[in-house]
Amino acid sequence: MGSPLEKKRAFVTGGSRGIGAAIVTRLARDGADVAFTYVSRPEQAKATVKAVQALGRRALALQADSADAAALTDAIDKAAADFGGLDVLVSNAGIASMAPLAEFRLAEFDKMLAINLRAVFVATQAAARHMPKGGRVLTIGSCNAERMPFAGGAAYAMTKAGLVGLVKGMARDLGPRGITVNNVQPGPVDTDMNPADGDFAAMLKPLTALGRYAVPDEIAAMVAFLAGPEAGYVTGASLMIDGGFTA
Repeated sequence: MGSPLEKKRAFVTGGSRGIGAAIVTRLARDGADVAFTYVSRPEQAKATVKAVQALGRRALALQADSADAAALTDAIDKAAADFGGLDVLVSNAGIASMAPLAEFRLAEFDKMLAINLRAVFVATQAAARHMPKGGRVLTIGSCNAERMPFAGGAAYAMTKAGLVGLVKGMARDLGPRGITVNNVQPGPVDTDMNPADGDFAAMLKPLTALGRYAVPDEIAAMVAFLAGPEAGYVTGASLMIDGGFTA
């Protein structure tokens, strides 16, 4: 049995570390060549490239801020030109700003909206131009789209809830071309931004049914399934992988 993503060409935003790096390496392990964007920390981007190459796949790291629509589009076009097209897009890049409503700065609101929501639309618009029938578009949302159990997260929850509607609409737009569009909604995940042994974790772990954080590879596994041939009839869906956070 061959690799499920053999000869596929993938593009991942925010792929140098954390969940993004886990997705990049999992797609490569399943057979895909993978391009990804990063904003800072080029040493981490290089490490992710080496991890893909060690699996015998092609890797391409492109510096681009997802908040910059022109830069993001250019990166996708470059990857498509280098790979000869794209089969999989994973919009993973995202930021989280938390503050009480009265103190939340509008500049932070606009930045989060640009990266968490507008960039997904921009990336899909750009990638779809290079996708054949059978393409896969995936977004990384959040369980907070459906449950925000603490104060200060209103704007973040709004951006992730927006993905639910965006994905439904884009699934209708791209369905006639045989391209699926789905949204993966993780719960708490152990990354350097939100470590499982951090102060925030003490509050979040009891809110899950399993009483623990996910590891990035668990999120990557769901992404890989949705990117693969067995998920060809799944589209317009927002799929929870949250350890029972929203149960």
